[in-house]
Amino acid sequence: MKSLSLLIGICILILTSCSEEVNLNGDFKETAVVYGLLDHADSIHYVKITRAFIGPGNALEIAKIPDSNYFDKVDVTVAEYVGGSLTRTWILRDTIVQNKDIDGAFYAPEQKVYYFQTLPTVTSSMGVAGTVQVSSNPMLTSLNPTATYKLKAVINNGEFEVNGETELVNGLTANASSQNFTFKFANDPGQYISTGVAVSNTGNAFVVNAQLDVFINEHIGSSFTTKSFNWQVGEADVQPNSSRTFSALGQTFYDLVKRNVTDDPLIDKRTFNGISITITGGAEEFYNYMVVNKPTSSLAQSKPTYTNLSVSNGKRVVGIFSSRQTLKVFKPFYVSPALAYIRAIDKKSTRELCQGPITGPYLFCSNHPGDNIVNQEEAFACQ
Repeated sequence: MKSLSLLIGICILILTSCSEEVNLNGDFKETAVVYGLLDHADSIHYVKITRAFIGPGNALEIAKIPDSNYFDKVDVTVAEYVGGSLTRTWILRDTIVQNKDIDGAFYAPEQKVYYFQTLPTVTSSMGVAGTVQVSSNPMLTSLNPTATYKLKAVINNGEFEVNGETELVNGLTANASSQNFTFKFANDPGQYISTGVAVSNTGNAFVVNAQLDVFINEHIGSSFTTKSFNWQVGEADVQPNSSRTFSALGQTFYDLVKRNVTDDPLIDKRTFNGISITITGGAEEFYNYMVVNKPTSSLAQSKPTYTNLSVSNGKRVVGIFSSRQTLKVFKPFYVSPALAYIRAIDKKSTRELCQGPITGPYLFCSNHPGDNIVNQEEAFACQ
């Protein structure tokens, strides 16, 4: 972003005086900033389109004005092609969302985005995504994991166009989707182990991220509140038809639990609720965009630019139109007495949570039916 008024005045009196005014702006070229990621696990698909601005005054002050960041008119379509043939076209509508970080340099929390809606692709209990949901309205049928999608944005009634296209990421599976998968974080008290979250990439992902959301119930009397924290397990580049395993370290798990419990002396006890596993795979274009835009450690601070978007009429465009695939699996601490063998963390890990040196002082107990067998209750079972 540029500010129109960048003026450096240098006045030096050495024998003779000189006055020099330097204009650093040059010729401004209208620039579109486009960011969109399609995910066939989603039901609403967003594309953000803004403009690089130029104006008089302080650039940081201008950044706080929403109108400075928007074009007067944007008409956006996304078209679906299967086997080279056009199958569907969505006309995107604009809306205001309230999810922008207020700590940034730009206006927040409101931001304008463009969207279209479909059904999400169904993920099986084994974590295999790709079952397309069909609606009586063909425009609402899930995105097709084998299709190509083309973006077209017409700016200011045809002043220029931005175009991009992407295939959808598909083919990710994870061992955590298995019904019998259980996290194992401890053996004997104070002895920590790790659990591997293995991701198989039989499709076209080039980067994979794994994260866990851990849920805990905090009880006061007969009521309880569920709180959670996010655990970034890892991110790595991958190649198609390969796999990657991320290690969820036991000591890290207990340290994070300790760090995230509520500091409330009224809490009577805490119980474990479950773990949500989220695996995300990004397309090659998205991976390239991430790599190019990582902070540089070079003193020269020179970086290449990357975009898979094209623009007409001599204008500029920055950003990305690409795709990702998201797998979500929730592992509850328990389902029912009949399914007592299914648990997010195993019995030894539960014992460590309730009695171990890191989290033992925080009033954890187990309400899992496997730990509460009549006349055989574990010492760490809830009373």
